[in-house]
Amino acid sequence: MGAVVEVEGVSKTFGHGELAVQALKPCSFSVQPGELAALLGPSGSGKSTLLLSISLILEPTAGRIVIAGQTVYDHGWTGIDDRAFRRRHIGFIFQQHNLIPFLTAVENVALVMRLNGIGSREATRRARELLGYLEIEHRAGSLPANLSGGEQQRVAIGRALANEPPLILADEPTAALDTERGTKVMALLRRIARERRSAVITVTHDHRMIEGFDTVYHLDDGVLTKLPARGAVEAVAP
Repeated sequence: MGAVVEVEGVSKTFGHGELAVQALKPCSFSVQPGELAALLGPSGSGKSTLLLSISLILEPTAGRIVIAGQTVYDHGWTGIDDRAFRRRHIGFIFQQHNLIPFLTAVENVALVMRLNGIGSREATRRARELLGYLEIEHRAGSLPANLSGGEQQRVAIGRALANEPPLILADEPTAALDTERGTKVMALLRRIARERRSAVITVTHDHRMIEGFDTVYHLDDGVLTKLPARGAVEAVAP
C-alpha cells in the first residue's frame, strides 16, 4: 500500500497584489499507513492552513494533494464531492471537541455513521464498540456536559474513527487538556496509528506532546522543515 496522503508543492496565498500574504510556501511530504506525524510551530505559522487544505476545507493556491490514492487537488479541485469524500476518508479531531450537546456520547459517535448511510441499530452497536476500544464505554449514555475534558476528547476521537477513515487529522487535540490528560490522548493516537493502520497528522505547538511520533515537521512563517531523528533540521523540498 502506498502513502495515505501525498502533498506536493502545496502553497496558499491570501489576498492579491500588494496586499497578498503567502501563508504557506510550497511544501511537500507524505504520510504512510500506521505513521504518526506531528506539525509543530507557533501561532500563525501556517499549521492550520496546511491542515485545512489537506482536509478539503480550504483551497490551496497551487500544488497537488492525493488522499487514499485519489487526486483531490491538482492546481484546483478535481471535482470530487468533498463532503462525501471527507466522511469516507478523513477523520477530524478538533481542539474544542465540538460534540453535539444534546446527544449522548454514543449518539455523537453513531451520528457520523448514520450520515454515511448505516442503519441506527448497527451504528449504535459500532459506536459502543468504538467507545469500548477507547476505554470509555461506561460513559456511553452521558451528555457531553457531564463528561470531563479528557472524556470528551475520547468521544471526539471515537467520532473521528467512526467510518474507519485511512487519514486522521488532529488540530491541537491536547490544547484544552492538562499535561497528564494530554499525554494520554497522544498515547491513544499512537495506539490508533499502530493498531488501525491509520495515517495520523497532529498539529501542536507543545514539544512535550510529540514523544513517540514517527515524523516531526516544523512550520515557521509558512516554511515547512523536517526534524529527523538525529535532531538536525532539514528543509523539505517543494
